[in-house]
Amino acid sequence: MSTNVSAASGQQLWGIYYTDREYARLLGDPLRTVIEAPNKQAAEEAAGKLGFESPWAHPVTAEQARYALWLPQQKRHQRQLPARKHSHGMHV
Repeated sequence: MSTNVSAASGQQLWGIYYTDREYARLLGDPLRTVIEAPNKQAAEEAAGKLGFESPWAHPVTAEQARYALWLPQQKRHQRQLPARKHSHGMHV
């Protein structure tokens, strides 16, 4: 049996669904996204910050998370390259 809690970080995977259950059923009850958070309230707040209106969080496994409609990008710890500087001269 797989678990959805990471013992090292205390984080849990939360599936974000529609709060309106009747509307969700009409759409096939899709798993909208997955959030990693310590609790239900934190997951719902994080989903709201990502633009998900009226989120409802429910614990999910890593296997279930694979079927989410949208997944947030993983944070990358790469050094960002400087932007290309543009000339302020006239271009003809």
